[in-house]
Amino acid sequence: MTSAVPSRIRIEVLGPFALTVNGRSVAPTAGKPRTVLALLSTRHGRAVPAATLIRELWSGRPPASAAATLQTYIFQLRRTLRGAGLSSRLISTVRGGYRLELPPEAVDVHEYQSLAALGDRAAALGAHEDAARLLREALRLWRGPGALLDVERGPALEPEAQRLELSRSALTERRIDAELAIGRHAELLGELAALTVQDPMNERHCAQQMVALYRCGRRLDALTTFQRLRNGMAAELSVEPGPALRELHRAVIDSVPALDRFTVPLQLLPR
Repeated sequence: MTSAVPSRIRIEVLGPFALTVNGRSVAPTAGKPRTVLALLSTRHGRAVPAATLIRELWSGRPPASAAATLQTYIFQLRRTLRGAGLSSRLISTVRGGYRLELPPEAVDVHEYQSLAALGDRAAALGAHEDAARLLREALRLWRGPGALLDVERGPALEPEAQRLELSRSALTERRIDAELAIGRHAELLGELAALTVQDPMNERHCAQQMVALYRCGRRLDALTTFQRLRNGMAAELSVEPGPALRELHRAVIDSVPALDRFTVPLQLLPR
């Protein structure tokens, strides 16, 4: 990979797609070149076959001129890079395809994943304060409700965007675990109320809300939260909450002392 790429370049996919140099946007605005650059960005440092790019651009129904048109888009992107003072060699031609030659740190997803891994490691070591801080930093990299929001997503980009969005949801759950472990239950009440409205069948958010409410002295509200989810699951899915959430419900009824020990790992929360 080219090591001479200037650190001033930044590619962001966690929200609207962006390519900036010294804070100035240089991303193409035309739809298909933008899609090509977005797909190369999500696989930076790895070759993307021309066939994959063609499927992405034309959803499996390419015109006869697809290969030549793709080459035109690559030419336009290289010209855009040169116009921003960058090397056109950032997009290299490899056997059967193309590769975006960027160091990982130039792409927001790499920073996001690195912070998430550090946060998870801190949580595993019981350093919940550090875990909460690192996971908050990772989540702050998101600039919108989804990934690649302003890019036409086809058979390659759509699964990638969905993967990133699922990762964000899971990371939010782990960040709330860390916040609960250091006693920030009162600060979490508003966020958890919103999350359980957005996803009323999410057992983990329900469990987190129950713990937060219980620790705020609102035991009846914690039990009501469980019952609301239970009623919803029965009505819409004809199922009961899982055993971990039922165990937590019983712990709230019995006022189990472990629920008050902030630094104790929350074994009672369903995963």
